[in-house]
Amino acid sequence: MRQRLLLVLLLFSLSAVTAFAFPLLMSTASERTQQFVISRTADLDRFATLPVDVVVSEAQRYAEVYGEEVVVVDASGTPVVESGMTVADVSAQIDAALRNQPAAPVPTVMPWGGGDVLFARPVGTGTKVAGAVVLRASTDVAALDVARRWAIVLAGALLAACACVLLALVVARWLLRPLKELDRGVRAVAEGQRRTHVADTAGPAELRALSESFNRMSDAVAEAADQQRRLIADASHQLRNPMAALRLRVDMLPSNGSLLTEVERLESLLDGLLALASAESTATERAAGGVEPELADLQVVAHDRVDAWRAAAHSAGATITVEDRAPGLVRCAVSDLAQVLDVLLDNAIKYGGRQITVVCDRARLTVRDNGRGLSKKDIKHATERFWRGDDSQRGTGLGLAIAERIVTAHDGKLKLHTDNGLVVTVELPKEPLL
Repeated sequence: MRQRLLLVLLLFSLSAVTAFAFPLLMSTASERTQQFVISRTADLDRFATLPVDVVVSEAQRYAEVYGEEVVVVDASGTPVVESGMTVADVSAQIDAALRNQPAAPVPTVMPWGGGDVLFARPVGTGTKVAGAVVLRASTDVAALDVARRWAIVLAGALLAACACVLLALVVARWLLRPLKELDRGVRAVAEGQRRTHVADTAGPAELRALSESFNRMSDAVAEAADQQRRLIADASHQLRNPMAALRLRVDMLPSNGSLLTEVERLESLLDGLLALASAESTATERAAGGVEPELADLQVVAHDRVDAWRAAAHSAGATITVEDRAPGLVRCAVSDLAQVLDVLLDNAIKYGGRQITVVCDRARLTVRDNGRGLSKKDIKHATERFWRGDDSQRGTGLGLAIAERIVTAHDGKLKLHTDNGLVVTVELPKEPLL
């Protein structure tokens, strides 16, 4: 953005300087050319008014002093004065002057021009032409004067351009410094710094107001994360104690099978809600600038959880195998990764087929079963809260929602598709191996 803004400001400044300097240069050249023409026309007029016995000496003296050549002829074209050039050299100009034709305009003298210009005028009064005068004048001095004046104008234009460049740099810095601070603040929050503040005293009023809003937002997000964390801790403590007391009382009642089932279901739902809230708290805490996530060995966690679930799978008539394709460390807490794998294995055992395969490939974890899988319509809703399939009456409908929220909280992705069974793929940020 800095380069684009500077480019726009510099182009505008240079265009303004050029629009001012170019007409001034042309005006300077035209003015000096006009002075040159007026001066030489005055010399022609003086020669045209001199008597014949004087014009010869004056023409010679003029040629010696100014180095410019003069030819004077009478009405018949006979030479009266030939100072430095002959009648044959300027016959066309003499003929035009004797016919009283207007002379061609003198082109504008440029610094790189120079050379000679012929001036001619008739001698006489009214319509009676008594002769003609031709003057060959050099424009070298005039071109040198134009070059000097142009140098002054261009030097001024260069100074103006430098001032414009300096002004553009100052303006760009004034405008972009607050934006750079905001970008730094956003990156700091994304990297895990809590309550990041940016300076709100520089730049235009709109950007200062935006900086103040960012500071308030950073504080609000951090405060929201703290409140959410406290709410989860309080809810966990306040709800689990009444549930434990209720469980004890239900256990003491006779014929309490259905009631105990409902209590267990309520406990499971409460555990799921607390787990989901904890996952969302983790995401909020990371957005607000939480602690740098831990590193987990994908293969170690996978083998550990598979061993823990192998007995449950055996009771359900299923087998679990692990395929280690490539080792890898992922940016995720071990407990969070274990919880995600617990959800996926629990679902696979309850709703999958007889064969469950866990594949570890660097930062990718895949859990595959050979069950019925899910339709495309059901896959779109599988990670929604409290969603359960049409043929599923067990569970709270929170498992995949919890897993998906934990994975996304660690900047990962959870994907589902059906391929001879349900395939769940978890991709987490990879930690490069040293």
